[in-house]
Amino acid sequence: MEVLKDYVLGDTIARYLQPGPGGPVGMMLFPAAMAGQIAGKSSAVDSLVQVKTVGDPYPGGSAGRSLRNGGTVATLTLESQREEKTEAGATVVTLLRTHQGCLVEHHLRWQSGEGALDSFAVLRNEGPDMVTLELLSSFSLTGLTPFAGDDASGDLLLHRLRSAWSGEGRLVSDHVEDLSLEPAWAGWGRCLRFGQVGSWPVHGFFPTAFVEDSRAGVCWGVQIAHPASWQIELGRTDAALNLSGGLADRELGHWTKRVAPGEEFRTPVAYLTVTRGGVDDAAHRLTARHRLFLDVPAVEEALPVIFNEYCTTWGSPSPQSLGAIVDRLAGKGIRYLVIDSGWYKAEGSEWFNGHGDWELDRRTFPDGLTETLDHVRSAGMIPGIWFEFETVGSRATSFTLTDHLLKRDGVPVTVGDRRFWDFRDPFVIGYLRERVIDFLKANGFGYLKVDYNASIGIGCDGAESLGEGLRQQMAAVQGFFRTIREEMPELVMENCASGGHRLEPSMLALTSMSSFSDAHECAEIPIIAANVQRALLPRQSQIWAVLRTQDSPQRLAYSLTATMLGRMCLSGEIHELSDEQWAVVSRAISFYRSAAPVIKNGVSHRFGTKVRSYRHPEGWQAVRRVANDGAQILVVAHRFGAAERTPIEVPLPPGRYEVSDLYSHRELVVQLTEERVAVELDEPFSAAALLLTRIE
Repeated sequence: MEVLKDYVLGDTIARYLQPGPGGPVGMMLFPAAMAGQIAGKSSAVDSLVQVKTVGDPYPGGSAGRSLRNGGTVATLTLESQREEKTEAGATVVTLLRTHQGCLVEHHLRWQSGEGALDSFAVLRNEGPDMVTLELLSSFSLTGLTPFAGDDASGDLLLHRLRSAWSGEGRLVSDHVEDLSLEPAWAGWGRCLRFGQVGSWPVHGFFPTAFVEDSRAGVCWGVQIAHPASWQIELGRTDAALNLSGGLADRELGHWTKRVAPGEEFRTPVAYLTVTRGGVDDAAHRLTARHRLFLDVPAVEEALPVIFNEYCTTWGSPSPQSLGAIVDRLAGKGIRYLVIDSGWYKAEGSEWFNGHGDWELDRRTFPDGLTETLDHVRSAGMIPGIWFEFETVGSRATSFTLTDHLLKRDGVPVTVGDRRFWDFRDPFVIGYLRERVIDFLKANGFGYLKVDYNASIGIGCDGAESLGEGLRQQMAAVQGFFRTIREEMPELVMENCASGGHRLEPSMLALTSMSSFSDAHECAEIPIIAANVQRALLPRQSQIWAVLRTQDSPQRLAYSLTATMLGRMCLSGEIHELSDEQWAVVSRAISFYRSAAPVIKNGVSHRFGTKVRSYRHPEGWQAVRRVANDGAQILVVAHRFGAAERTPIEVPLPPGRYEVSDLYSHRELVVQLTEERVAVELDEPFSAAALLLTRIE
């Protein structure tokens, strides 16, 4: 194995490897500060790009489990490599030639000051014949771990973020031996492929993975930016692991793509990182990369508080109910008031099956929305409204417009009470421009909540494969999101998909914030809210606190404290809350405002016990978020099911701090030293948030 070249990209070295002249090219990442600790390893170089085309032979024993290292990969030859430097960073471009005459460009891009790299591939058909892709990866890393000369038995772990409805982001950590990824007696490779199929990209797993070398204290992280089917593969070649991923391939995602002579195909971008430390450290470097695509209205910079009336009216908003909400919230520190589902219901329909025609319910709003929205603005709030414009409900007229709906095998794709518009159809774009964009403009809305409560599944007709149909559909959907942004640049957009089913970078880039979960008022809210900090910036993570009249001050504080892990959103029975209860809420809003700068820019680490059951949680957790400049620290602590007199302790970075603000349901004993902060939370399901300020 020969080193082709090392590139220093910030605090990371990208090392390109070849077994010899003319052989495959692989890429290894490691911290620049640990370059002297790289061990010699006897293992094959895994290709920088994984590509399979129709007609390629499979490698022995892999059919049905992986399309990696097929016939085309075996014939890839290096044409050239160059580094393009600018003031903004650097890009390494590697050109590889296939036996069919295709040119594959691999791009590894670093932007100055960032700890994560962008990786993607472009295949350009320069040959005489049509090429049909079955796999083209966005990234592929070889040589894990470079800090051991052998297979690092017992030291390597795969960390994944599992996800389920109202259970997003559960961290699952497996030793690679438990995944059958240790070497066998002979050098045959082994592989684990996982991912997601459909238009909910976070459905089973987040498109994120981490590989940790626990002995060396190093963690690699990857995150794929794609709104549809994706995959990640962890494989074993001799003494090394390899990690690759991107679009879901033919076997997992039902995807093939024809590339004619003169045409090209570009993969989604994946973010890659490596760092000293563990999962939280690597996750921060990935999510910090998201700051570069943030393009939000100026009003968002203060991280305003949201009120959504769904858990107040339960899908039945009216001028009377909205007017009462406005009067109750006036002067409470709320900036956005969002009218959720149900404003469009026709006779005989419900919020979940009557959407799609997008005509205001004139039985409920006989005089339109003008007076209601003016009332919202007069109270100093920005009015918002809910749409689910990608789907149509079974009670809507649009449900019957099958010429303009997605089909599979010639039949409309129907999921429960929903069908899906075909966004590749100009009629659909024109229809939604009128019913959505023109409606938003005419009524002066400043906030749009976009929901999406069903997944298309494996794909749709209209392309060379079902998976490619799905990819084209979701690209067109994102094009409509961009159109909304272009025509209404000051509109705040929320990304929701039955909670957190779209918490991936390409959707996060199109919206100001995202619903973290549908777990509106459950004990697991703080657990999920802490989980998803590993996948998105807290400033983009909207966390609900639903207020109930039966809630004690302790229960209110438990819910409200969880919102300090992201963006505060309130809902619930606000009219019936007592003065004592409102005092708990008002104090939370005040604390949130004080903590907003740390929520906006900081580094998070989770401490606490492992929580096995989310429905019946026991133990405790505390999230420590240190401001980027180190001037403040936010600590958000929750005690779960069992009473415990032992204080919750959180280590602190070097320096001297004082408690500048504290939020809980009662007075608390806080012990603060230069090494740690401890807070006494004895009661089950209690919580506290502390803001520490550095003493100069």
